[in-house]
Amino acid sequence: MSRVAIVTDSTADLPDDITRSRAITVVPLTVTLEGRDYLDGVDITADDFYRRLQSANGSATTSQPAPVRFQEAYQRLLQDHDEVVSIHISEKLSGTYAAAVQGAELAGAGGRVRVFDSGMVSMPLGLMVLAATEAAGGGAGAPAVVEQLEELRRRVGVFFMVATLEYLRRGGRIGAANALLGSVLQVKPVLTIRDGEVTPLERVRTHDRALARVIELVREQDRGQGLCAIVGHAASEAAAERIAAEIEPGCDTLLVQPLGPVVGAHAGPGTVGVGCYPAELLRLGLKKVSAGAAR
Repeated sequence: MSRVAIVTDSTADLPDDITRSRAITVVPLTVTLEGRDYLDGVDITADDFYRRLQSANGSATTSQPAPVRFQEAYQRLLQDHDEVVSIHISEKLSGTYAAAVQGAELAGAGGRVRVFDSGMVSMPLGLMVLAATEAAGGGAGAPAVVEQLEELRRRVGVFFMVATLEYLRRGGRIGAANALLGSVLQVKPVLTIRDGEVTPLERVRTHDRALARVIELVREQDRGQGLCAIVGHAASEAAAERIAAEIEPGCDTLLVQPLGPVVGAHAGPGTVGVGCYPAELLRLGLKKVSAGAAR
């Protein structure tokens, strides 16, 4: 019997081949576009979503999974695992964490399911999930996996830019970046996630300068032994490729991938950014630079 199964939700935005090879169970959120519901990454790909979002005038909504979806996943996994560690989008950004907690209660598994709030979403969440699979694959039990996740939550960084703040505002996920709305200056904000919420770091005047600043901020996270990093983009492949080319020499792990429909619905087309942590915390050893690959 394998000791620990790893579960996440679709906002981790991990490619299907990696979730399959690492036996990661992904519970999808739902995106609603033009009056129709789609399971994130199951019924609709990132490429299809961004193409159709244009014809829908940029209007899409999202919803968390029902607790029963988590219940079913946990009960199935506990048939041949000792424990489950379930790692999710910040509870300040989505009700998914709460649904996972309810699902664990419904599963009646006692302490065999540990639900973890990453405090993050997308690129840094994906990194934390990959790190959890690495720890579990090395024989760590659930308490040790969670301990590793807590350290990563303290140390992981995320730096990104959006083409417009309108999508974050419309979806209610703007957090402290709300202070930037209504500015008379034409600025490109560089954003992060802090305490589970979208937070502005600084304002720059041009798209190129914002990209350059994201690259600088990522490089500052390197403590001399390289980085584990994921570059994510929403219909902004060229910008993602530029970032990846700049940071690749210093990376132990580097993945480039589209932001999935749920994350893209809130960040908006043109978003690009990086999640990263110092590789000495836990090496993943993955190199897959493919900015255009759809999930």
